Amino acid sequence: MPSFDITSDVDWQEVDNAVNTALKELATRFDFKNIKSEITFDKKAKTITLVCSEDGKLDNLKEIVQGKMIKRGISLMSLIYKPTEPAFGGSVRQVIEVQAGISKEKGKDLIAAVKESKIKVQAQIQEEKIRVTGKSRDDLQECMALLKSKQDSLKLPMQFDNFRD
Repeated sequence: MPSFDITSDVDWQEVDNAVNTALKELATRFDFKNIKSEITFDKKAKTITLVCSEDGKLDNLKEIVQGKMIKRGISLMSLIYKPTEPAFGGSVRQVIEVQAGISKEKGKDLIAAVKESKIKVQAQIQEEKIRVTGKSRDDLQECMALLKSKQDSLKLPMQFDNFRD
């Protein structure tokens, strides 16, 4: 029976490279001279922390990181922005959570979208991925096209792999 897997993976080395190139750009930017700002990446917690001594410059810091992520091929949909919070010495901090894997809630939304479409396939959650099976290859390809079109509304970057015929 033909099947494929839906995953939402992030290349952690590319995230690390994007943060490092953002740090290099931050060191050379004239508008960040004499402004205390830092970008830290915690691989275990899957977070990027932005700290800036001026509230207005935090948005510029965010744009630098986003630009580097795009250049490295990392979808901005995999970044979840937490609210800004005051930090030490009048500076502000924002934590960006990097989403990898499909959570149970997002998985249920994906399965509901597949069932709603009336395509003759079955979808089931398997840990951090979803397996979709169907009787024909055409149904599976139709399901892939449907999910690609709904990717923005679901706010989830998806990869389709392990296609079996």
